[in-house]
Amino acid sequence: MTCLGLDIGGANLKAADGLGAAVQIPFALWKTPDRLANEVATLLRHFPPSDALALTMTGELCDCFPNKAAGVRHIVDAVVRAAEGTTVRVWTMAGEFASVDAVRLDPLRAAATNWLALAAFAGRMLPKGPGVLVDLGSTTCDIIPLMDGMPLPRGRTDAERLASGELVYCGVRRTPLCAVFGLAKAAEWFATTADAFVVLGDLPEEPNSSDSADGRPVTKPFAQARLARMECADDWPTSKASAFAADVRQRLVRRIAESVREVVGRLPGDIAGVITAGAGEFLLPDVFRHAGIGAPHVSLAQTLGPRQSTAACAHAVAVLARERP
Repeated sequence: MTCLGLDIGGANLKAADGLGAAVQIPFALWKTPDRLANEVATLLRHFPPSDALALTMTGELCDCFPNKAAGVRHIVDAVVRAAEGTTVRVWTMAGEFASVDAVRLDPLRAAATNWLALAAFAGRMLPKGPGVLVDLGSTTCDIIPLMDGMPLPRGRTDAERLASGELVYCGVRRTPLCAVFGLAKAAEWFATTADAFVVLGDLPEEPNSSDSADGRPVTKPFAQARLARMECADDWPTSKASAFAADVRQRLVRRIAESVREVVGRLPGDIAGVITAGAGEFLLPDVFRHAGIGAPHVSLAQTLGPRQSTAACAHAVAVLARERP
């Protein structure tokens, strides 16, 4: 059976066939939710026809929906329309797939489940003892405890995972810097973490992208100007912008490391290893050093390739769906 995995987020749509091909396209779901079916159809055209689609999501949290249940139904219906008759299976909080009809009746079972799919897939890389999977993306960071290759979360819903430290709402692209600094800097959406990492060279410049705080290109000169506005300045020399960006980087490292220590501290004994994934995987070695964790490291970017690692949740549901026909 061929199966294509879909991960529908609030800012990005991701697809992977579980065999090495993966595609991500930006899409601001909260701005134009009615366009979702068309955007998913565009995404599907990057791949040959499949026997089935395996769906997971986080986009139901977007504030264009009155509640998460409505968001799940909207996403499911849009994917079904885009699928044009192809069977759609939806990953659920029970760690199994459900039919579209079942999810329409009980939508919250499918809300924000992509982290669980990734853990169910990637946990097999640490089959013995306690471990942790950290997926640092453009918007959020998932910290998932593992035991003998199986996810062992304290929280299941986003609210529970935020409270437990297993979900940290920061990422390497979309996090506003006013959330990083609080009232110590301008409390406006002047710049995001992407600006800091572009200035530092951790992320590539994107001259054709206007997905930035001010709508100007994602290049170093414009990123420096956006960073300067965090201190109400017009522009900065490269040295000052680089120092500011390095401060942003270190603050994120410390914040994520704090939650990693908290989650790992609840596991019995020393951890056997760590697994890393996501667009911000480049930051995680520093996170583990700061957290004092020297366990063996499995990188999904190295194991699967950087493209599949960025779309790791879509890759995971594709693999899981083939294994569970």
